[in-house]
Amino acid sequence: MPDEERVSPLKNFVAGGVAGACLLLAGHPLDTIKVLKHTRLNGKYSGVVDVLRTLLSEEGPKSLYKGFNAVFLRAFPANAACFLGFEVALKGLNWLAPSW
Repeated sequence: MPDEERVSPLKNFVAGGVAGACLLLAGHPLDTIKVLKHTRLNGKYSGVVDVLRTLLSEEGPKSLYKGFNAVFLRAFPANAACFLGFEVALKGLNWLAPSW
């Protein structure tokens, strides 16, 4: 029996949730900068570096994680379910058409 068949659905679910959380930790600051740049249409910022410089000088490093809690509460179960769904679908397809 190959190793991938021995992984339980719970482990797949947790792995997907942790992977989504890690991605969120790394990507959330960049997303915060992007959102601020695109939502300030009156020309408050001249570019991405200006957004970063302004945020850090006015509000500190914590400002890069604005809204993190709400996004995290959605990201963990959403990524976990997606990861689990992919694995279940892959096993089902391998069962239906093992030679493909």
